[in-house]
Amino acid sequence: MKITLLSHEEYAVEDICITNLLGNRYCIFDFEGTGIIHQTEFITQIGALIVENNMNRSFNSLVKSPKPIPPAVEELTGITNDEMVHAPLFSEAYHRFIEFIGDRILVTQAGYEYDVPLLEKHCQLYRLPFIHNQIIDIKALFTNIHPEIDDVVSTDFLIQYYSLDTSDLKRHDALDDCMLIGQIFEKVMREYEDQSIADFRITEPLKVKRFVIPAMYLEEGMNIE
Repeated sequence: MKITLLSHEEYAVEDICITNLLGNRYCIFDFEGTGIIHQTEFITQIGALIVENNMNRSFNSLVKSPKPIPPAVEELTGITNDEMVHAPLFSEAYHRFIEFIGDRILVTQAGYEYDVPLLEKHCQLYRLPFIHNQIIDIKALFTNIHPEIDDVVSTDFLIQYYSLDTSDLKRHDALDDCMLIGQIFEKVMREYEDQSIADFRITEPLKVKRFVIPAMYLEEGMNIE
């Protein structure tokens, strides 16, 4: 998998080959952090969800951040600095996460531009090996079969596109977001099945629009590249 940043507005995905989409085993994952700019922020929660044989298995862990959580992010995620005091270190939570996911293909939403580079940063910082699992970002999966759509394929966009009811989910909670991502993933996979597309194969660069950084995360002069 190769991700190339093209501009503030888009990136390119290539060198992805996942065959037999409907026959694979998947694990959905999501991170919460101290902020949305992965270069300067830290993971505060890891959530993961496996749905197999009509049964759900979940993983949920807070992660101690070396950086305080800003008040606005505390309010958004519900994760407080008080909870960070007794949260496990990243190395402990990460090892448990690796055991949980096994060799399954990982599924994320906007992960190519946030969760994956954030995890790479943490693995380098704590001198831990990066996961070997293949990773599917729903944004790229969706964009691949919808070249006619020019919108940013955000979670809110996909909720509206598929008319999903999210009233029973707490947004910006890593585990609840995994449940939502799972619903979206099921819808996209159904489109692949309906179109008789068996593989997710990207050999030529696929351009994907990046998420828009919310104003609450931006500071004047901040470099987000």
